[in-house]
Amino acid sequence: MNLDSFPAEAREIASWLALHRIPGVGPATFQRLLTQFRSPEAVFANVAQATGISPRTRAALLAPDWSQVAADVDWFAEPDRYVVTLQDPRYPILLKELPDPPSILFLQGNPDLLSHWQLAIVGSRNPSASGRETAFEFARYLAGNGIAITSGLALGIDAAAHQGALAAAGPTIAVVGTGLDVVYPARHRELTQEIAQTGLLVSEFPLGVTPRPENFPRRNRILSGLSLGTLVVEAALRSGSLITARMAMEQGREVFAIPGSIHNPLVRGCHRLIREGAKLVETAEDIVEELGALAGALLEDVSREMTTTTATDAAQTERLGEDYEALMVHLGFDPIAIDLLVEKSGLTAEAVSSMLLLLELQGRVESLVGGRYVRI
Repeated sequence: MNLDSFPAEAREIASWLALHRIPGVGPATFQRLLTQFRSPEAVFANVAQATGISPRTRAALLAPDWSQVAADVDWFAEPDRYVVTLQDPRYPILLKELPDPPSILFLQGNPDLLSHWQLAIVGSRNPSASGRETAFEFARYLAGNGIAITSGLALGIDAAAHQGALAAAGPTIAVVGTGLDVVYPARHRELTQEIAQTGLLVSEFPLGVTPRPENFPRRNRILSGLSLGTLVVEAALRSGSLITARMAMEQGREVFAIPGSIHNPLVRGCHRLIREGAKLVETAEDIVEELGALAGALLEDVSREMTTTTATDAAQTERLGEDYEALMVHLGFDPIAIDLLVEKSGLTAEAVSSMLLLLELQGRVESLVGGRYVRI
C-alpha cells in the first residue's frame, strides 16, 4: 500500500497524517520540511533531498505505515471528527503564533469553537471543596457570557471547570494528552462524551497514543496557546498548573490567579504567580474586563506581524484599514463561508481568520455553524 492507494480526495490528508506519525518528526521538523517542500506529499516524493533529518527518520519516511494511516482516515471520516492542519483556514490564529505550533490538530465535536474567545482554567488535581466550587462557578459565569472555557480534562479543577461551563450550556474545550480514541482519566468517560457532544475535544497526538508524562507539557502549551488568558485556581508550589501559567506568560497571554489563606498549601503557587505579575482576581467580572482589552491588543499584534511578513506581496501591502474595508464589502446579512470570503476579498486565509475574530469580538460579525459568518 502507498499514497496512490488512497482516493484523490483523501490523498492530501493521508500525507499529513503519515508525516505526523513518522518517528522524529515533531512540530519543528514538520515545519522545516514544509518550508523545504511546501506539502507533505512533496516530502514523501523527495525524501532523498530532505535536509536536517536523522538516518532513522529518513528510513521511516521511505516506509510509512500506510495501513495505519488508512485506519486514521476512516476514523476521522465519521461525523463530528476533524483533522485541521497548519495550512487549514480553521487553524487558530493565536495558536499559530507559537514558536512550535502543532502541525495537526485532531478534533471531535464542534470545530467552530476553535475560533471562540477562550479562557484556560487550570489548577490542582486534588483541590479543596472550596477550590472546586470556585472553578465551577467562575466557569459557569464566564461560559454563560459566551467565553469558551478551555482546560485539560484532568481530575480536580480541570473537571470542575468543564462541568461549570456545561452547567451554563456554554462552550467548553478539552485539550487532551492522548489520542482522541483514548479516554484519560478513565473515570471521565461520561464527561468526555458530554464535551464531544456539546463542546470540543482537541489533541495533537495520533490515535492510539496513551498517556505518557512527556505528553502533558506539550498539551499544556496548546491549552494556554489557544486562550487569551489562563486562570489558576489552587496550585501548590510544585504544580503542573504553574508550568501552564508560565507558558501563557511566555506566549504574551494574561495570567490570573485566585488568592487564598496563607495557611493553605494549595494556594501557595497562586500567591507566587501573583508576586511574579499575575493578576489577582476576586470575581469573574475582573477577568471579563481584562480579556476584552487583551483580545484587541493580541489580535492587532497578530495582524501587524502578518502584514509585515507578507510585505513583498503587493496585494498584502495595503493598510490594515483598507484590508478590513475589502473584507466588509463581502460580508452581508446573509451567511457566507470563510473560504468564499477568502476568494472574494483576495486576502490570505490567515488574514481573513484573524480579522473575522477581531470583528466578532467587536460585535460586528457573528460566527455560525459550518464556518460561516454574517454581518450584525
